[in-house]
Amino acid sequence: MNEITLKPIGFVKNNVKEPRFGNFANEVSEIIIDKKFTEALDGIDDYSHVIIVYWMDKVKDYVIKHQPQGNPNVPIVGIFACRCPARPNPIAITTVKLLEHNGNKIKVKGLDVVGGTPVIDIKPYWPQYDKVENEKVPDWVNKLEF
Repeated sequence: MNEITLKPIGFVKNNVKEPRFGNFANEVSEIIIDKKFTEALDGIDDYSHVIIVYWMDKVKDYVIKHQPQGNPNVPIVGIFACRCPARPNPIAITTVKLLEHNGNKIKVKGLDVVGGTPVIDIKPYWPQYDKVENEKVPDWVNKLEF
């Protein structure tokens, strides 16, 4: 396979200093985009939610199997069957509420990352692409603490 090169478009600024599990629903973060991409944010104010694509740069090694959150009440699964960070390519996505846009910065609520995390892309939430109906998840997912 060929190697892929990614360049961050910006970074996250928030008060989260260490990776952690838990509820990020009320965490407010600012995403500061490289000024050369300021105009790429034009029109973003028309959306209530955006999807943040980011690189989990604190992840150093990957695993093939993992017990989500180290929780003994859930099964050990393959890394592609969970949203755990120790992935071959530590790319992650989170859908967040867009609170504010000002120049090359957006403020969002619910982003589950450490401050300084590189942002790879921002996409608007479109229900016709992103919302699913009749979804199915394993029972153990509901045993995790968020």
